[in-house]
Amino acid sequence: MTTTKAVAWAGGASYLLVVGLLVGGASQASGTVHGVGALLAVSLLAGVVPRMPLLAWAMALFGSTAVVAGTPGSVHESLAASYQGQFLSYLAVDLLLGFIVATRARRASIVAVAVSFAVQLLVIGVFAHGDNLTVNGLIALLAMAASCIAGLLRRERREHAVALRSQEVAEAVTAERLRIARELHDMVAHSIGIIAIQAGVGSRVIQTQPAEAREALRAIEATSRETLSGLRRTLVSLRRTERGVTASEQSSLAPAPGLADIERLAAATADAGVRVDVRRSGNQRPLPADIDLSAYRIVQEALTNVVRHAGTGRCRVAIDYGDEELSVEVVDDGRGTTVVDDGRGTTGHGSANGFGIIGMRERVSLLGGRLSVGPRPEGGFRVAARLPLPAPLGVPVEAR
Repeated sequence: MTTTKAVAWAGGASYLLVVGLLVGGASQASGTVHGVGALLAVSLLAGVVPRMPLLAWAMALFGSTAVVAGTPGSVHESLAASYQGQFLSYLAVDLLLGFIVATRARRASIVAVAVSFAVQLLVIGVFAHGDNLTVNGLIALLAMAASCIAGLLRRERREHAVALRSQEVAEAVTAERLRIARELHDMVAHSIGIIAIQAGVGSRVIQTQPAEAREALRAIEATSRETLSGLRRTLVSLRRTERGVTASEQSSLAPAPGLADIERLAAATADAGVRVDVRRSGNQRPLPADIDLSAYRIVQEALTNVVRHAGTGRCRVAIDYGDEELSVEVVDDGRGTTVVDDGRGTTGHGSANGFGIIGMRERVSLLGGRLSVGPRPEGGFRVAARLPLPAPLGVPVEAR
């Protein structure tokens, strides 16, 4: 049993003990004293309320009823003292009832409200007489209604906030996928341009320079296979989001950036005040355009986050060209403590609303890779992505 649970159970037992003492000492004090004592004793249930609010409410209802039933002579008090004395402890029950309405399921809330209403009216009907019966019943009803309304307002506010957050995340994902789709258009356009140039070269020299024509055909084949592989990996995962895309959103046909542009990106980051140490390892080679672009964008977003949030003057970018996967890592020694949530269980010191992390995760997931984002134990922050690489292209098909 953890310390928190032990404290919660100790508080519950202490509450029952205090209620027993109040009931046992009923003949020595007025109903007002016992009511105030029972109301204050509910604070002992503070450890039980977050974990088991229904149990805390049931204990408070039982304790308040026991104090009211065990307070002799409260019927003979004045009209004001009658409610303030023997029924004051029910205010704590109403507060817990409002918490249940705000946080528990609707069925549990309805049952709790019905039971609390029935018990309070029954106790008031038994221990209040004459005009006191009507007044105390009305006050109890109003107090319970106020608590329930406050609970409902809190529940609606929380549900509205969750709905807004879900909508923001969905819009961010859609916007990111649209951006990926536009960059995919750049990749395809660039590849088709290469194919067109090579085809033109091959057609002009096929009669006079067969070797040159053969090289052009090999380039066309390699480019075609690479582009087809990238399309197959990306388009399978992308949703159709064509509605709402205007002509102004279409990007130009210029070649998309890649890891070859990391040094230029590092220079721009240095101009912003953060020195970037770029380290490359492994067998450096041309990569599929979609993987090359996604790796560049991940590094770009991570460096942007370092400039905006890390509070440091340097960071390190490590790029490892493995046989089966590409590893990209951005590490800084900054604060590493500003944590945001993107709604998917991912945390990081990304953009203020966490959508930068969402963009990285979308890119990595579309390529079937893995993303690790979070503070480092030794300080600072780390963004690491592993992107699987397709098998190397085979030799050109044999002539038939």
